Amino acid sequence: MKIQAAILEGVGQPFILDELDLAEPGPGELLVRMAASGVCHSDWHLVTGATKHPFPLVPGHEGAGIVMDVGPEVKRLQPGDHVVMNWAPDCGYCFYCQHGQTNLCETFTRPIWGGTMLDGTTRLQYRGKPTYHFCGLASFAEYAVVSERSCTPIRRDVPLPIAALVGCAVSTGVGAVIYTAGVRPGETVVVLGCGGVGLNIIQGAVLSGAAAIIALDNNPHKEALARQFGATHFIPSGANSRGDVLELTSGRGADYVFEAVGLPALQELGLRLTRPGGTLVLVGLSHVKEPTNLSGAFIARQGKIIKGSYYGSINTHRDFPLLLDLYMAGKLNLDSLVSQQYTLSQINEAYQAMLTGDVARGVVVF
Repeated sequence: MKIQAAILEGVGQPFILDELDLAEPGPGELLVRMAASGVCHSDWHLVTGATKHPFPLVPGHEGAGIVMDVGPEVKRLQPGDHVVMNWAPDCGYCFYCQHGQTNLCETFTRPIWGGTMLDGTTRLQYRGKPTYHFCGLASFAEYAVVSERSCTPIRRDVPLPIAALVGCAVSTGVGAVIYTAGVRPGETVVVLGCGGVGLNIIQGAVLSGAAAIIALDNNPHKEALARQFGATHFIPSGANSRGDVLELTSGRGADYVFEAVGLPALQELGLRLTRPGGTLVLVGLSHVKEPTNLSGAFIARQGKIIKGSYYGSINTHRDFPLLLDLYMAGKLNLDSLVSQQYTLSQINEAYQAMLTGDVARGVVVF
């Protein structure tokens, strides 16, 4: 079938809108009519080259839609189901899935980062050439063919532009607090970066009962947003940031510090803001070639813990519905996350707005 999609032809290129050919779903695959796809930094990393990926490709990895057709061997889903897509599908039987770490599933790692389906081929063609699927989803398109394992059915009373955000920002942020870190009631939390993921880390800290939630960002306009999502304090990033945090934490530092941007300088600051015996959680994705200088002697002598958090350590099939239940119960503020809705033709405009840092989350709505 012919579809409209955003296409990236190489590093440093703008997104272009054009027509592609989309093949029918194969065994274990679904045809999904996209309803919405979030505007996330992870797709921008393709433009900058921070994430290596074959081109040309259709980006987009934070999406929700409606199942239109199913291929052979599909067992859990059927046409008409509302689904949220996940960019780290799990097979259910590899070493990591068997050990409860479905976000680290090794079966899908090679094809996902190779831009193909599980069989090593693509379902997209652009100008007669194979075109790759970012994260096995390619959600910046009118329709997408995806693995059944990449979709979780959800309740139908949730607006799909809201549901799309659960596919990345919400799960990554809330999960980092609840599952990766295990923040307990009464503990102190620092959040470095108040973008889409950082705001959801703040929400996760609220759900966990944190006593103090201190947000830092270099954009002073983020203060109102951070407080709206539950931050008890806001500190503009700068030379006095560490002193300000220490003043709010009895001179010790925070029990948990979450770095949500992926900048080595912020990761290093995060370690200095973590109290002795506390935990630094690295949530933001750094450029693969950017080293971070974290002193081993400093970590050992103060008993500090450093954890990586990939996709919030979530189990998508369990947690996507749970997060949406929390939203419907009024315990997660997802409506305020959507700062602006765009059409697919406005995708370059959407990313420019994201880069200003003035928005929580933009969403492309089909």
